[in-house]
Amino acid sequence: MSDLATAPLHVIDLIRKKRDGGALDEREISFLVAGAADSSIPPEQLSAWLMAAWLRGLSLDEIRALTLAMRDSGERFDPSRLGRVAVDKHSTGGVGDKTSFLVAPIAAACGLAVPMISGRALGHTGGTLDKLESIPGYRTALSLAEFESVLLKCGASIASQTPSLVPADRVLYALRDRTCTVESPGLICASILSKKLAAGLDALVLDVKTGSGAFLRKREDAEYLASLMVATAEAAGTRTVALLTDMSQPLGCVAGNWIEIAECVELLRGNRPAHSEDLRGLSLALAGWMIHLGGKAPSPETGFQLAEAALTDGSALAVFLKMIDGHGGDISVFDDPGAFHKPGATQVFDVWETGYIADMDTTALGWAVQRLGAGREKTGEPVDPHAGIVFHARRGDRVEKGQPFATVYATTPERLAEPIALLKQAVRIEESRPGEVPALIQRVFTRENAEAYLADADKVGRNRE
Repeated sequence: MSDLATAPLHVIDLIRKKRDGGALDEREISFLVAGAADSSIPPEQLSAWLMAAWLRGLSLDEIRALTLAMRDSGERFDPSRLGRVAVDKHSTGGVGDKTSFLVAPIAAACGLAVPMISGRALGHTGGTLDKLESIPGYRTALSLAEFESVLLKCGASIASQTPSLVPADRVLYALRDRTCTVESPGLICASILSKKLAAGLDALVLDVKTGSGAFLRKREDAEYLASLMVATAEAAGTRTVALLTDMSQPLGCVAGNWIEIAECVELLRGNRPAHSEDLRGLSLALAGWMIHLGGKAPSPETGFQLAEAALTDGSALAVFLKMIDGHGGDISVFDDPGAFHKPGATQVFDVWETGYIADMDTTALGWAVQRLGAGREKTGEPVDPHAGIVFHARRGDRVEKGQPFATVYATTPERLAEPIALLKQAVRIEESRPGEVPALIQRVFTRENAEAYLADADKVGRNRE
């Protein structure tokens, strides 16, 4: 063994190495991750390394080493005692993206265990945990024993990382949000998969967003991320598939915290709210793949049919309510979700010219939602459960000047002006009918085509990985 292989490591050397375009080895990656987990490396140095990694990119070996080191930075959950195949779903994040609240109870109602470790708002996107915490009493911070207890009770649990589960990601995740280093395929891959692999999953379905509301807007970048995550998770022993899906407009008809929960409950009750068909269809497709990979259906198409049956017969709703109750949530608020919704300020924003909605800057729409009070400016800040936007029109719709375009809910009246200005700037209206709206599901990556994609040297080089 060479002296270099056992020489002491210094953070400043690793920052410089990555800054100058070098690749860190497994030992160096593990050193950084351990320092994040136990706070022995200060935030300013971790932030500097994250920026260097964002600018210079990470090699495939670095990404896999980072993913596994983060996975192993704390405790790992063992789902073997649940008596069910453990399958989960994860989205790379979007505006109005709330499929977790549908797919988790649907898959559990079909006989799977869904141990879902989720996160908070990141950048312009909402956080699954923040949305759940809009339900009075819902506890996202469970011990692993409590997590297992809820899973045994109803088959699904959506919770935060425990202090001992993937502690390195908790630190790096918060720093990425505050240092503009979110949009890196390697960092996204390691963050998502470290949490999912630490949950001991048998299978995983990924929803990788592309379009104006995604962290990676370009389709080729999203394809790279999808293939990277599938290949990385498969190499770690978890059967994985990724759906590349459109995020060129908000998913469903609302974006916020409580109002997203309420929209999902409407669907779980068998109703079909206006402008929620894309949310319903995508959720069933994701659940169909989960049911297939979990061995409960011979194909994703049959899985889709089983998922739709669970959605329409009330069994998924029953699981959802048991899960909320198991987390300490007050299920009585679902008796009248509208009455529970009490925003500090409300304004209807009207269409400003007649024509067709041709395009949306969905990232800008996401920032509008966050600045109404649904997101946070600093780590640890509270979010307003009632802030958000209800959209009354979609891409391709013909609209008349003066008709409602959106209903806007804010924490205070003073917070309305900037988000409403962002809304108007984000939406383009044209006289002529636009072309077709992009397909909701654009491509599916399995292990075979993911590995083939990564083997393409041009694509790998283009992504600096």
